[in-house]
Amino acid sequence: QVQLVESGGGWVQAGGSLRLSCVVSGPSFSSINMGWFRQAPGREREYVVVKSGISSTTYYADSVKGRFTISGDNARNTLYLQMNSLKPEDTAVYYCAAKRSGEVTTEKASYDNWGQGTQVTVSS
Repeated sequence: QVQLVESGGGWVQAGGSLRLSCVVSGPSFSSINMGWFRQAPGREREYVVVKSGISSTTYYADSVKGRFTISGDNARNTLYLQMNSLKPEDTAVYYCAAKRSGEVTTEKASYDNWGQGTQVTVSS
C-alpha cells in the first residue's frame, strides 16, 4: 500500500514561486510511476507532470513546461514540485499520485493512489 501526503500549498502573487512536497509511505518513490495532477474549480483533474519509476521518462503538461520541475529526495522518500513564474490560471488543488505497475501515463484513471491534495492560489 502506498500512502501519499502533500504539503506546501498556499497563496502567492503572480510571478511568485511555491514548492510542493509529497511524502511517500511504502515503496521508494523512485521505483514507481509518480505524478502531480491538479483540479481547478469546475474543471476536471488534469495532469501537470508525471515521471516513470523505471526510466528517466518525464512528461510535463504544455501549460507548465519551463516553469514547473519535478524532483525527489530518496533519503526522505519525498517527491517535490517546484513551481516558478506562477500564474492565476495555476490556481487549483494539487494532488500527488502513484501508479504502481506498468508504464508511466498521463491518464489519471491509471493511478492507484492519491494524496489528499494541497490548495495553491495565485492572485493577479
